[in-house]
Amino acid sequence: MSSEARKEIVKEFAEGLGVDDVGFAAASSYDSPRSPSLESVFPGVRTLVVLAYAELPSCESDNMMIAMNGRLDLMEFSRSCNYKLARFLGREFGAKAMTVPVSYPLLMSRETQGAIGDVSARHSAVAAGLGSFGRNNLVLHPRFGSRVIFTEVLTDLELPGDPPLEERLCDDCMECVETCPSGALEVEGRTDVLACLKACQPYGIGGNIRFWSKWAAADEAQRQAMLADDGYWKLYHAGSLGFQYFCFNCIKNCPLGGG
Repeated sequence: MSSEARKEIVKEFAEGLGVDDVGFAAASSYDSPRSPSLESVFPGVRTLVVLAYAELPSCESDNMMIAMNGRLDLMEFSRSCNYKLARFLGREFGAKAMTVPVSYPLLMSRETQGAIGDVSARHSAVAAGLGSFGRNNLVLHPRFGSRVIFTEVLTDLELPGDPPLEERLCDDCMECVETCPSGALEVEGRTDVLACLKACQPYGIGGNIRFWSKWAAADEAQRQAMLADDGYWKLYHAGSLGFQYFCFNCIKNCPLGGG
């Protein structure tokens, strides 16, 4: 069987799972300047199968519980698709395959600040011809604009890559820059990660450090008041749920995402 025929079989299987788009990239064409090398993740990897999923309109909601729930639904669905595709590659072709999630788990350290993927979904998507970078530093898809997320399945099965998207989809309308509450997109081509996280994940690790630092210096009465405060309840909620986003502006305000 030719590699092109294998590719079509893999693509048809992935689309049958409900994935919205599928792209392929040779491992050699993947280039993410801040992530580890693919070989350090998967020695012998040859191909990235990149899966695209359209965001639900939940991201439009000003209710962050509903907005985040839509993202969690998508994350759960995407993990299932990743696993099923990896199993299929093993059963159908005897290939080794490893899955890469939408978000966590990922390395948490001072160096990465919890913001660098072990495999970059954005750079994978661009390498697989599924989109191009926008002014918001997200990958814009030809159909879904900014309202899309990606996962990857790495495999030692050699499959032909797709050509990169030559069209630049972003029209530099600057909506993402102007509506970012933290000014994280002021410098073109760079996201101020710490500023972004402070706005979109106020109850993440930074919020934890601030809360418990204040707790350590508080007296008993102050500690009781802190535990009764809404901020602690939100901190607990985010801690038990996983990373919780409180801002989707760069997605929902992008005209190419339907905003």
